[in-house]
Amino acid sequence: MGKKSKKSREDIIAKRLAKAQAAAFVQRPFEGLPFEADLICLRELVPAATASAKLTEEYGGTEITFASLLPAAWQALHRADGEIMAGLQVPFSSPDASRDVTAAILKVKDAEPGTYAEADTNPGDGPRLQDILDTSVPFKVTVAESFDYWLPEDADQQDEDLKAGLEQANENISPTEKLVSAEAAYWTEMGGRIYVRWAQSESEDAVMNGLARLHARGDNTLGGIGKYLGCFRAQGIVIPVWELPDNTQPDEVEGSLGEFRTQLDEAMASTEPLSFEERRAKAGVVSRQLTIR
Repeated sequence: MGKKSKKSREDIIAKRLAKAQAAAFVQRPFEGLPFEADLICLRELVPAATASAKLTEEYGGTEITFASLLPAAWQALHRADGEIMAGLQVPFSSPDASRDVTAAILKVKDAEPGTYAEADTNPGDGPRLQDILDTSVPFKVTVAESFDYWLPEDADQQDEDLKAGLEQANENISPTEKLVSAEAAYWTEMGGRIYVRWAQSESEDAVMNGLARLHARGDNTLGGIGKYLGCFRAQGIVIPVWELPDNTQPDEVEGSLGEFRTQLDEAMASTEPLSFEERRAKAGVVSRQLTIR
């Protein structure tokens, strides 16, 4: 076989491999990002929020605003004022959500203002967020009371249909606030009931063992103020949920959450085998799970 033929065959194999990798299911698509848990919360749980980020110099050093939801559930938007926005809540995705949003960001960032990218189940074999984001830049989450962030400050000149969609979307927002005593913990009120949902980037087994240790001794109560309901499983991580007494406000949660965070960290770090009671508790903790996706 000649050198040219050999090279051509290697190219074909490389393309096939890249295509197969692009189609492969990724259990934790945002793993490795220091803000993985918050990113997943914006994608799965938080109704209206934004977070600042920045591309690496290799990709232009552009500032990016991640948003829980964009108009029409777009994946990305080059807003009329020049701001580049990436939407996380979309109607469908490929097996790798990180590659999806990356492809959309790169599509709109150098396009004309007003350009948007819809969700795509086949974004190709390009880079992922882990490849294009400058992770030294803090991922600062701002929870909003409305979707007004869709519009630039000069909103009077915006499309009336977009304004109508904005008003409709705002009617369905559940009050939510980001707590500061623990990473990726959110207070929310839904249907008159109060919950804390706390996303964990530690391995699922470590989180479940830690919760089981606390549960066995009656301490899985968010510092004495909450009732453990179970866990969501989303994008490869677990998100424990506690229900709080009616009318409990975010400021009332912070102190208890800080103490509980220390307890849970210690329980997760323990290398001791689970006791009989802890194994029984773990069976109950694990059984109360709901996979989002």
